[in-house]
Amino acid sequence: MATASVSVSDSIHELFAGDITAPAGYRAAGVHCGLKRSKLDLALILSDRPATVAGVFTRNVVKAAPVLVSQRVVAGGAARAILCNSGNANCCTGERGMNDAQDMASQLAEELGLVSSHVAVCSTGHIGAWLDMAAVRAGIPKVVAELGSSGAAAAEAVLTTDTVPKTSAARIRLAGGEVVVGGMSKGAGMIHPDMATTLCFLTTDAAVPAPVLQEALGAAIDGSFNCITVDGDTSTNDTALALANGAAGVEVPDSGPDFDAFVAGLAAVALELAKMVVRDAEGGTKLIGVTVEGAADAAEAKRAANTIATSPLVKTAFYGCQANWGRIIAAAGRASVAMVEAETRIWFNSVLVAEGGMVVDDNLAAAEAELRKPNVDVRIDLASGAAATTVWTSDLTEEYIRINGSYIS
Repeated sequence: MATASVSVSDSIHELFAGDITAPAGYRAAGVHCGLKRSKLDLALILSDRPATVAGVFTRNVVKAAPVLVSQRVVAGGAARAILCNSGNANCCTGERGMNDAQDMASQLAEELGLVSSHVAVCSTGHIGAWLDMAAVRAGIPKVVAELGSSGAAAAEAVLTTDTVPKTSAARIRLAGGEVVVGGMSKGAGMIHPDMATTLCFLTTDAAVPAPVLQEALGAAIDGSFNCITVDGDTSTNDTALALANGAAGVEVPDSGPDFDAFVAGLAAVALELAKMVVRDAEGGTKLIGVTVEGAADAAEAKRAANTIATSPLVKTAFYGCQANWGRIIAAAGRASVAMVEAETRIWFNSVLVAEGGMVVDDNLAAAEAELRKPNVDVRIDLASGAAATTVWTSDLTEEYIRINGSYIS
């Protein structure tokens, strides 16, 4: 199989305001089952026909029970449904938690006439508390009854501290015709690149064999969710799942232009969702792109970008709209990467604030004006090679502390 790439300049895809049901052959629903006081808390995504499945999961050593169950489903290569609750992570819950996650799959399978090995389950919320399975059991027939052509309620039902649902879709032109990718995600805190760093669900009506879909999903996540950070904390429940049901009648090969085009379209939806996660960061007011260029290699570029993007000093300076480029060069300097201080340059958007490792005084006022915008691009040239990468982050505010200081209550 070819190595997937997400930087396909000549692929043809178009993003549009769709959701998880945008591709043909999918239905979804979201209901309130009682895990939360009043908000929607149980979501269902269903393919009306057999589908292949791919997934990437948290690399945290502590993995929630639904992660372990869904890993088995992905290993089988086929799935019809994704059932997800919010309000409880079902993590660090021992044998009872595993039984509860499996029961979620089994009960939904019975309700829909499926086999339980074709049902992936996900959970998000507070760690260390047992699921109220009476509420989940009561909610499963309700969510099945609500299945329909809109994914809006499902996207709302997976939210925790998020303030808005996150959905996107894309049309992709392949040699055999047009296919569609739909997606939804959640996440606002406990966000850091190490798999998918949140929950992300993607659907497509293309016909994609499971190994090909796995390759495509891995590349899409690497170029999107694995390039975002809010607070440097990787969750125990991180999961990204993709379903492909072939309803469009267009096959995706394991290599060549159509494969590359499909990966690029899948990645475009994933990146749009990932940026929505950062824009909705707990307490955040800005979407900040941190680009490191002139690095010795790709690994050093990523390490430097992550070091800058997770620095509390850098993030608080952005909140205060301070053109404090010294915090950025200091963060790069402690990232254990090659850099030539005397040749380093730093920009805020298009404004050069440091050159030759020294301040450009005349540009600081213009730089601070740029920092008052909701989208800011930081660029640093390490002058040590030709590698580059971009990571997206948010600023750090008092509201982040307030939200997380009272999260359990």
